[in-house]
Amino acid sequence: MLIYEYPLTERIRALLRLEDLFARMAHYLGAPDIHDHHAALTVLFEILEVARPDLKSELLQELERQRQVLTAFRDNPNISSEALDTALNEISEALNLLHALTGKLGQHLRDNEWLISVKNRSLIPGGLSEFDIPSYHLWLNQPTAQRQRDLQTWLEPFLPLRDGLAIVLHLLRDSGTPEAYTASRGSYQRTLAGVNSQMLRIRIHDAMITPETSANKYALNLRFMETDFHQRPRQVERDVHFDLTFCAI
Repeated sequence: MLIYEYPLTERIRALLRLEDLFARMAHYLGAPDIHDHHAALTVLFEILEVARPDLKSELLQELERQRQVLTAFRDNPNISSEALDTALNEISEALNLLHALTGKLGQHLRDNEWLISVKNRSLIPGGLSEFDIPSYHLWLNQPTAQRQRDLQTWLEPFLPLRDGLAIVLHLLRDSGTPEAYTASRGSYQRTLAGVNSQMLRIRIHDAMITPETSANKYALNLRFMETDFHQRPRQVERDVHFDLTFCAI
């Protein structure tokens, strides 16, 4: 069963987008083909756009808060000291790497005039053809190892961000307990007054149904849709059983 995640804050929305982008980047970077490295570079440009400058300070604040929370459990006999030490060490390492980042996040890419010219051309459909930007055609035809080194160099300053958000999202996902619900005729609504949540996790007991989610700090509205990849989805007309998890740290 698939789990569908829905962020309830802009910060978590950005972290989820970056998590997906870093995963795609790792996939394309590890492949040898020029088309994979073209895709890797376009993903790098997306990371640059999503990784807003204040995200570093927000991650630092959240990781420091989680370190203090976990440290308070050190004398709890019900908590594994080994697991706790591992978690605290991971957080401390992520904090040190983030603190070591200097300057504006992504500035190393913005200062690279060639990369920015490629980025600007990439916004035009088909704009990176060899007759549009010959230097990019030249780069794509460098040895595979050279392209991978370049991509790794351009990605490197973002890696502390990747590692930090991975810890935050891991803690967030583990913070809630799934509860079973039923959507009458494919629809479910509830108020969220008094509910502290930064992200929803929805698991449906039917592989070909997807949730259409609308939520804010006051209310949650779910519509479960029949998925057909050849026509527009439509709301199901039967009861749908699903698990819902409210996540907050």
